[in-house]
Amino acid sequence: MLREEQDVRQIPGDLKRRWFSDDFFDLIVWFDDRGRFHGFQLCYDRTAAPRALTWRKDLGYAHDKIDDGESRAGLHKSSPMLSRDGFFDAKSIGDRLEAAGAGLPKELLEPVLEKVRAFRAAA
Repeated sequence: MLREEQDVRQIPGDLKRRWFSDDFFDLIVWFDDRGRFHGFQLCYDRTAAPRALTWRKDLGYAHDKIDDGESRAGLHKSSPMLSRDGFFDAKSIGDRLEAAGAGLPKELLEPVLEKVRAFRAAA
């Protein structure tokens, strides 16, 4: 089950965000200055093959793999980086997110699930 992270750092001048996580997902949801849903980043399969589906009202969709910066032989760890990755299994990820997010407020989870499912239709 997704749990809300407490004391999430808010960046002055940026969108307000809430962060939820479990062992498989990180879900960051952005809100405008009126508290309306503006977008999300859903990071999934965090330990095996981390990926991120992002949607923002002003930018649209992106699907990326996450390079954690660890696999640079002989070099120091670098910062995590996103790079484009086309495959997204919206059916299984959407179903798993729906189950994991069952305890979240409906007005928060529904727009995220809607965008996850719309990406599947567009892909």
